[in-house]
Amino acid sequence: MKRKLFIFGIGLVAVAAMAAVYTAGLFNGRSGQGTALVKEAEAAGGKVTDPKGTAPERYVYYPGTEPLRKDEIRLIAAGTGMPTARRSQAATCFLVELGDGQKFLFDIGSGSHANLQALMIPSNFLTKIFLTHLHTDHWGDLVSLWAGGWTAGRTVPLEVWGPSGAREDMGTKYAVEKLLQAYNWDYMTRAVTINPVPGSINVHEFDYKGINKVIYQADGVTIRTWPAIHTGDGPVSFSLEWNGFKVVIGGDTAPNKWFTKYAKDADLAIHEAWLTSKTMVNKYGQPPQLAARINLTFHTSAQAFGKIMSIIKPRHAVSYHFFNDEDTRYEVYDGIRETYDGPLSMADDMMVWNITKDKITERMAVSPDDAWDVPGPGKPLPPDRTRKSEYTQFILDGRFDTSDVDALWLKKFMKKHGLTEEDLKTGQ
Repeated sequence: MKRKLFIFGIGLVAVAAMAAVYTAGLFNGRSGQGTALVKEAEAAGGKVTDPKGTAPERYVYYPGTEPLRKDEIRLIAAGTGMPTARRSQAATCFLVELGDGQKFLFDIGSGSHANLQALMIPSNFLTKIFLTHLHTDHWGDLVSLWAGGWTAGRTVPLEVWGPSGAREDMGTKYAVEKLLQAYNWDYMTRAVTINPVPGSINVHEFDYKGINKVIYQADGVTIRTWPAIHTGDGPVSFSLEWNGFKVVIGGDTAPNKWFTKYAKDADLAIHEAWLTSKTMVNKYGQPPQLAARINLTFHTSAQAFGKIMSIIKPRHAVSYHFFNDEDTRYEVYDGIRETYDGPLSMADDMMVWNITKDKITERMAVSPDDAWDVPGPGKPLPPDRTRKSEYTQFILDGRFDTSDVDALWLKKFMKKHGLTEEDLKTGQ
C-alpha cells in the first residue's frame, strides 16, 4: 500500500511539473521557436483594462496602421511558394520597408502582386525592384506590377535592378526589353489613354560575377550582390545594409561559398530550404532522379540550409521556397533542426518581421482580400495629347450612341471635377 501511495505521489509531482512548464511557456510550431519562459501567463495581445480600449500588444500586423520607428525595419513576405501556382502561396517576393520610409522589393514572382496590393501601399512607393534571377516564380508578376500600378495612378517609371547573364540574351536588360515588346499593345493603348511615363521600365543591369559588389547606394542604403548557383550562370543573392542593420535575401541557390562568407553578421537571413525529395515524388509528381538532383545541385535541402545558418549565425534565419502545409512543413523543419538550433521562421505568405536592435518579432499580416488601390502623393499625370489614337476609323464607326443616357451623370460629374470637353477628347 505504501509503495502504491509513493508511486501515486511521484505521478502527482510529475503532472504538476509539466503543468507548470506549460503555463510558463509556449511553443510556436510555425516559427520553430523553442519554449519561451515568461513571468506570468497572459492572453495574446496583452491585458486590456479599459472596456473602450485596445489590446496593447498586437500579435498580428494590420497594414497601414503602424508607423515604423526611425531605427526599425519591417520585412514582409508577399510570396514564399513554388513555381506552380496556388491560391494560398504566391511565388517569391519580399518587401523591405525602412524606418525612413524607403521601400525595396526583392523579386516579384507570379501571384505576389495581389499580396502586395493587400498591404495597401501607394503604387508610387513600390518602384524599386531587385531581381535575384529570371525564373517566372521570381519575376513573373513584374508585368502585373507594371500595368497595375500604371492604372492605379503611379506617376513614375519602374526601376529594376537585375543580373547580367553569361550571354546578352540571358540578362535582365534583354528580358525586360522583350517583355515590353511582348506587351506592346498594352503599352501603346495605355500610353494614349492615360500617360506614357509610368509605362517605362528603367533597367539597371549589373555583372552577376560581382563578389560582394555594391550595386545600389543612396540615402543611407547599400545593396550588395554576390553570385548564386542555380540552373545556370546569372542568379545572385543580395544584402541590404541600412542604419547598422543587415538583411540578406538569398534567392534560389545551391549551397555556395559566397553566401557563407558574405551573409555573416546578418540580422535576418533569408535562404531557400526546398521540399524534401520524398515530397517532390509523392506530392509534386517529380521523377525520383530529378527529385534527388533538385536538392543536391540547384536548390538547397533542409539539412544543408541548417548547416549554412550554423555557419553564418544570423540573429534570425528564414527558410522559404516550399509549400508550407501541415503535412510538409514539419519534415522540412525536422531536417533543418538536424543541423541548426538557432532562431528560425518557416516562411509563409504575409508573414512579417519587425527588426530592431533589441529584438526581431515575427507576426502574420491580417489584410483584405478586396483591397483597393491607395492614392499616393504624386499628382495625376495628364494625357499626352501629342500621341495619336490607336483606334482606326473602322473601329470608331462601330460605336453605338448612348449619349442620351450618359448625359445626366456626365454633366454632374464634369461640373464636380471641373472638366471641359477638351478633357474628354484624348483616347477616344
